[in-house]
Amino acid sequence: MIKIFRTMDGEIQQVNEAQEGCWIALINPTATEILKISKEYKIEMDDLRAPLDEEERSRIEVGDNYTMVLVDVPMIEERNDKDWFGTIPMSIVVTDKLIFTVCLEDTPVLSAFMDGRVRNFFTYMKTRFILQILYKNASMYLHYLRIIDKKSEVVERKLHGSMKNQELIELLELEKSLTYFTTSLRSNEVVLEKLLKTETIKKYPEDTELLEDVIIENKQAIEMANIYSGILSGMMDAFASVISNNLNIVMKFLATVTIVMSIPTMIFSAYGMNVNSSGMPFAGSQFGFAFVILFSLVLSLVVALIFYKKNLF
Repeated sequence: MIKIFRTMDGEIQQVNEAQEGCWIALINPTATEILKISKEYKIEMDDLRAPLDEEERSRIEVGDNYTMVLVDVPMIEERNDKDWFGTIPMSIVVTDKLIFTVCLEDTPVLSAFMDGRVRNFFTYMKTRFILQILYKNASMYLHYLRIIDKKSEVVERKLHGSMKNQELIELLELEKSLTYFTTSLRSNEVVLEKLLKTETIKKYPEDTELLEDVIIENKQAIEMANIYSGILSGMMDAFASVISNNLNIVMKFLATVTIVMSIPTMIFSAYGMNVNSSGMPFAGSQFGFAFVILFSLVLSLVVALIFYKKNLF
């Protein structure tokens, strides 16, 4: 899919034809669309295809007619029937007259610009647009990291009385998301540092300050991801022991109940044996059955009381 945007009268609008100062967004483009853009604007097809590979690394490529900035952006993906977090590549290609973005999905990072929710955004200010995208990207990482933190708190509350693996699996998915984030943020950091030294992208004084803000925001996201990852790792180890302990408590309770219930079973089994009744206690009494039942209950209660005092219930 190809979408073309242009700032007109201070507002972002979608247009049908590309003109100088436009932004062309390629969202999961087909081979035909990539070929068309490549031929029309003299951009290498390999550079246009690069963001479509989920394993592509973040980098800056400087060509004769354009400069490509490729970074990882956060996204929500479904795993085990639940929404979790991951990253996918996104490239920004800057030419003399136009700016292009290529991504596998319509990410929230670019949607904010398409919907006009970013202030002081103009498609013809290409350098600022690049930095605004990178700043929004770092902000989305921070936003998703806060969501991960809240999700981990919810899972933590569930784990206190849990004996199942579901909560541990959820923590594992959150830790996996944090691993993706940390790896991508570190790769993006290298790109941002290199962007400071890249001369092909003109940087004005106000843009340099914005780039520094982007670097700071990205570093903050890295620190948060590392902190949350450490917390989750410790939490998983602790609650693995908690789940095992909860299971031991249940097994101890069941074993105690089994012992208490086995006392009447042993007495009734003895009275159920096919032996001479003259040798059985209470056999000649009309209240013999009641005596046996009462004796079994009293003995079970005494054993249960002993176990209770020893905190085995």
